Amino acid sequence: MCSPQESGMNAVGARMVTRSRSRGAGLRRGGEEAAPLRSVEAAAEGRKSHSSVKRQRKTQRLNVAYEASEGETGEEAEHLQAPGWEPRDWQRQLENIRTMRSGKDAPVDQLGVEHCYDLSAPPKVRRYQVLLSLMLSSQTKDQVTAGAMQRLRARGLTVDSILQTDDSTLGMLIYPVGFWRNKVKYIKQTSAILQQRYGGDIPASVAELVALPGVGPKMAHLAMAVAWGTVSGIAAVDTHVHRIANRLKWTKKATKSPEATRTALEEWLPRELWSEINGLLVGFGQQTCLPVHPRCQACLNRALCPAAQGL
Repeated sequence: MCSPQESGMNAVGARMVTRSRSRGAGLRRGGEEAAPLRSVEAAAEGRKSHSSVKRQRKTQRLNVAYEASEGETGEEAEHLQAPGWEPRDWQRQLENIRTMRSGKDAPVDQLGVEHCYDLSAPPKVRRYQVLLSLMLSSQTKDQVTAGAMQRLRARGLTVDSILQTDDSTLGMLIYPVGFWRNKVKYIKQTSAILQQRYGGDIPASVAELVALPGVGPKMAHLAMAVAWGTVSGIAAVDTHVHRIANRLKWTKKATKSPEATRTALEEWLPRELWSEINGLLVGFGQQTCLPVHPRCQACLNRALCPAAQGL
């Protein structure tokens, strides 16, 4: 029989043994006691992962609205872009102008700068003659430019021959082209630069061409097209092209100069039409859409032209 003190000690010991066995049982079960903690962590990770997936899906949905998906073609992707400005009925108007110009019988078709150089000359000489004919053509009718080029070619038109010709003789040969006195000076200066810097050839870039005396953007782009076979812009936007583009409202707003018209046309006109448009409109302006008293009754665009309708 135990004393009350011993009974108390035994009770404490029993409780200690019970707790110890409890801990041991937990350890013997291979760490099952920690399982609830790992479950909580896994649940948290799952929520985090689910949230991340939701964010990724949200980002992907945003991207689809602006970019083509992997299986989408380029044409389908273009539909997502806002369409640019273009004139009303311009394609029908252009087809009508092509029809009216199908005869190729305007002055530009026979006497333009494309027809003024010597086809039998070496390539470098041909390119020089193209540039010279462009310099002469400014503010000058095609017939007058062609006559001046014929007189120059009769004396042998090269960089060296021009530099050896005195100013008064050169003036008589190119007269009556517009501003012929200024052109004598520009032709001499440009020819000297070509001989010194380019070996008698002409530059092969618009930037270098417009740096030459007497050569503007209109001439430079046409020289690139005719002399080098490179379409660098809408070539030779002259008074005809400027006038017709504004009459047809082919510019987003009215333009005040041929160069401004060229820039406005290049903003919307498909690039594959750049080399064609100048010749079409120049001849159309020489024969039908005249500066004064245009022949609207003979024009296929009379019902489509804002100017003819008084709009």
